[in-house]
Amino acid sequence: MAGILAMILAGGEGKRLFPLTETRTKPAIPFGGNYRLVDFALNNFVNADIMQIFVLTQFKSQSLNIHLRRAWRLSGISGRFIEAVPAQQRVNKSWYSGTADAIYQNARFIKKSKAEHVCIFGSDHIYKMDVQQMVDHHKKIGCELTVAAIRVQKQYAYHFGIIEVDEQGKMIGFAEKPSVDEAKTIPGDPDHVLASMGNYIFKADELIKLLEDDANIEDSSHDFGKDIIPKLYPQGKVYVYNFSNNKIAGEPEFAYWRDVGTIDSYWEAHMDLLNDDQPISLYNKNWPLHTYHPPLPPATFRDQGDSVSNVSKSHIGAGSYINGATIENSILGFRTHLCTDVRIKGCVFLGNAKIGANARLTNVILDKNVEIAPGTIIGENLEEDRKHFTVSENGIVVIAKGSRVGFE
Repeated sequence: MAGILAMILAGGEGKRLFPLTETRTKPAIPFGGNYRLVDFALNNFVNADIMQIFVLTQFKSQSLNIHLRRAWRLSGISGRFIEAVPAQQRVNKSWYSGTADAIYQNARFIKKSKAEHVCIFGSDHIYKMDVQQMVDHHKKIGCELTVAAIRVQKQYAYHFGIIEVDEQGKMIGFAEKPSVDEAKTIPGDPDHVLASMGNYIFKADELIKLLEDDANIEDSSHDFGKDIIPKLYPQGKVYVYNFSNNKIAGEPEFAYWRDVGTIDSYWEAHMDLLNDDQPISLYNKNWPLHTYHPPLPPATFRDQGDSVSNVSKSHIGAGSYINGATIENSILGFRTHLCTDVRIKGCVFLGNAKIGANARLTNVILDKNVEIAPGTIIGENLEEDRKHFTVSENGIVVIAKGSRVGFE
């Protein structure tokens, strides 16, 4: 859409998601069998017909760049692009030191575009959002900055920027990742806070001025949540967009947004996809989820003698071969090969896995290119598992990319 430029922040290290981020940046982590985390942000813009998009990358970005090239290449259409922009130390000898600095170092793209408004969104959350509805809200109010917000349980306040608003939706208070005791709750709702989603729409001219001023402050962390918003909202120039008001035809009534910044939340978001009442639809023709699909045949299911393939409440990726195995409440990515009498429960496989006969895996996240030896049991004895693998606070076992487990 003319006058709207999107800049997607896709440089996160994702330390709390290790070992899934050992070889890739957080937005490049596979999700849901077919997708990458960055796909959700990109689909939110493309489905809203906002097609001038820069994706700002930094850490371990090779796999992300390959995915963007395969899945999101726009060519031959004037004025429409999705372009990866690596960190290049454009204005000094430093890499991006914060979210605001990432935009500042690429401010020339904003100036060159002559955009009136700039959308700055993260790329590591699971949600669907018609960004055009937020743009319309931003333009109607005529404010300098609009911040998207969602209600979350107070116990998680320390993960987010916590917002206070007046009856007109103007921001009148903001605290970046306060303690649970200090977080201001929603009036009349002591169990919930209003949290920033890290999605912003700025007037372009105001954004450039703010970034230039912030760059000259030595003790600034050059971050939107820590520096820019606290400086701007007391001037009465910041309004809040309530994400729960964003409606997409064919989607559940309740707006779903999931931060997947930890192993446990990443696993839980996958389990959400398997609920009888899915909080986010993968099948909505009104809001397709575009991504890269490798040239693979459909998943194949075979029985082997008395061993019958049995699948319940699961998603199975293309090119998978299930040979007399039992799968329950699991999401298996591309090219998953399960041998005879394998039992899989509560698992997330990122792709290209081979599980030997009679193996049992429970509540396991398997990164790509992993092979498990016949008879291996994982997820039933967490104390033993901790000797060999990463185990989350809630007992999810993570096996690193390229591992060969159980072989002498």
